[in-house]
Amino acid sequence: MADLKAQFEQASDDIKKLSERPDNDTLLKLYALFKQGSEGDVNGPKPGFFDFVGTAKYEAWAKLKGTSQDDAMKKYVALVKKLTG
Repeated sequence: MADLKAQFEQASDDIKKLSERPDNDTLLKLYALFKQGSEGDVNGPKPGFFDFVGTAKYEAWAKLKGTSQDDAMKKYVALVKKLTG
């Protein structure tokens, strides 16, 4: 578990060093996996209708509801490795 947490934290540092910004779908996936891995299931109220970015982030995270934090961390690390490859 400690090893996975260390990999997760390293991946979160590595993703900030990308030379090119990933597309929006990939960014949403990264965001959702990070939030699920670090906080668990989505919580709090859904952002207002006119907060398009906030709503997209909330919905991407909500799709992962029920995914364990460990699984989300593993998927996040794998996606970051693929992008930094």
